[in-house]
Amino acid sequence: MRSPARSLPPFDALVAFDTALRHRSMTLAAAELGMTQSAVSHRLRRLEAFVGAPLLHRAPSGLSATPAGTALATGLSGLLDGLADLRARCRAVALPTGLRVGVGAALADYWLVRRLPAFAAAQSGMEVELTIVESELQPRAPDVDVQITWQPVATARNTSTQRLLFQEQVFPVCVPALLPGGRPLRDPTALATLPLLHKGQPGRGQGAEWSWPVWFERLGIPGRPPAGLRFGTIHTALAAALQGAGVVMARSLLVHDALKEGRLVRVLPASWDMPSSKAHIVRWPAALNGDRRVRGFAAWVSREAEKTTRKRG
Repeated sequence: MRSPARSLPPFDALVAFDTALRHRSMTLAAAELGMTQSAVSHRLRRLEAFVGAPLLHRAPSGLSATPAGTALATGLSGLLDGLADLRARCRAVALPTGLRVGVGAALADYWLVRRLPAFAAAQSGMEVELTIVESELQPRAPDVDVQITWQPVATARNTSTQRLLFQEQVFPVCVPALLPGGRPLRDPTALATLPLLHKGQPGRGQGAEWSWPVWFERLGIPGRPPAGLRFGTIHTALAAALQGAGVVMARSLLVHDALKEGRLVRVLPASWDMPSSKAHIVRWPAALNGDRRVRGFAAWVSREAEKTTRKRG
């Protein structure tokens, strides 16, 4: 006797719903999924038609789940993560000799790429592929076996599928030519005379450690920080600083090598540093728990992080 056909919801609409609810925004969901906002809305309408009830409340403060949406969301995130684990399990069987590592562009360019060849050389022919994953917009990474991501400190803890790597310090840096004698300012208020570089939009998803007004208040500098160049990412802001464009707020790991080599210098003594509100973790799918490739990379990157932060510049 043939089993009755399953009545399944549209999978692409489930992904759109999960993404929109996580971000509480149709615009951010569209950015993560690489489609237009109207396309996301269309998928959500199809899912609501399938369920037969509204799933999201739309308000000025952002999206929130209706009772039906809450019922749907319960377990959906775990289901999608489980599908990602299934993919990883298949890859582990099909490609047991390779390792795909996902990492943000800034950490890759300013820290990891210098160290990764040493890891690859010690792996007896195992192919290591590095792919850029900006975790803020891609919480479910594309096809990677292990990922280094930046998470709020409250969630950046050791579990069966992730390991805490490091929590960075945040402080201003610039090229030596912008400072008298190429040394940190003796008078912190002199920072107001230097060109400032800004990262991201003011107050949008950033901790106080990235706020120039907060730093001016801490340093006792009256008035508002001067306007300057603004960049969408820390990656491009640091690139501008390395070209002498101004003073940038930086994370300690990203500028460790540049400080050590004298390409950048601290603007203020280390006593002014602020801890980052986020920390780095190395994460892998549950399906790859015990996988020797993942275990080896996680252990190696943890040692490299410890070496770097122990000798912070």
